[in-house]
Amino acid sequence: MSTVLIIGMGDMGERLASRLAEGGRVRRLVLAGRSPETVAAIAATVASAADCLVEPAQVDAARSDEVAELLTRKRPDLVVQCAAVRGPWAMAGRRDAAATAVAGAGLALRLPYQLSVLLAVMRATRDAGYAGPVANLSFPDVTGPILARLGLAPTLGLGNAAMIQLRVRAALRASAPDTETPLIRVIAHHSQVAAVMQADEPADPADRSRVHLGEHGRREDGLAYQAPPLAPGPRYNHVTAAGALPVLHALLPGASRLRWSTSSPGGLPGGYPVRIESGAVSLDLPPGVEQADAIAFNELQARGDGVERIDGDGTVHFISATREAVADLAPGLAEPLPVADLERRARLLDEVLA
Repeated sequence: MSTVLIIGMGDMGERLASRLAEGGRVRRLVLAGRSPETVAAIAATVASAADCLVEPAQVDAARSDEVAELLTRKRPDLVVQCAAVRGPWAMAGRRDAAATAVAGAGLALRLPYQLSVLLAVMRATRDAGYAGPVANLSFPDVTGPILARLGLAPTLGLGNAAMIQLRVRAALRASAPDTETPLIRVIAHHSQVAAVMQADEPADPADRSRVHLGEHGRREDGLAYQAPPLAPGPRYNHVTAAGALPVLHALLPGASRLRWSTSSPGGLPGGYPVRIESGAVSLDLPPGVEQADAIAFNELQARGDGVERIDGDGTVHFISATREAVADLAPGLAEPLPVADLERRARLLDEVLA
């Protein structure tokens, strides 16, 4: 039995804590967040609902020194990073001009909210000498490749490709309830998740998520869009958590091998099918699919989130549509984003959205 540290006690952190506690494979959960009252309440709730030791821990995840000290003190077997300055649903329900423009610009514009805490956590793992796996929930399809440029990539990301895999499974189950579900392998980017969740199949086949069935990898991209539609909102977190749980279990010591689809293994852009075995994560691409082609597909799909390219030093360049969407809000809001400018750009976003 093992120890799992979850950093960030927002909605997803609490969902994953509850699922891990109930799974019977975790002996000890350490739940860490900035608010001691919130963390204590969540820890007490999770401990009351499952047979698992649950410990609250106060930490400012934006401070690498605090996270490094926590890692040294708790010695987890797995770190699950869920913390962000602002979550992706922080603007849900807003219809004002600033929020509409920022949302329309693509999620990459809000990278300062998603990347800064993750960067601090990954620096802390390096400083503390932590050698175990890190599973990242903060916009992994884009933050993973940025941190890979810095030698700080998490082991893998959670959600997105896994969510699409579950949607394909639901479509297969509905069409053939008495048939065993085949192996499903997904190559897809975060930018494609919304269309899948809303069952809105792109007209251009090149923009569809790539779905491969069975060992031979038969292409059935349309299956990604055949499950019942779900309107955008925090309800998606149910599917995110369901897709993440098998990955987290597979990363634990002594776990069985898993074949699954998930985001940013080793810092790659977008999501891929993987094998997780004995703590090692490797790509599980279908026959005839080259890694370079899968990466190129996901790099192209990153434009749907507003990413033009990522430089060797981690600087993010935004597509012209993103720059145009917020051109009237604040000078420099969509200029190239160096890692060193994350805090200043987050403050600028705060001012625009205030």
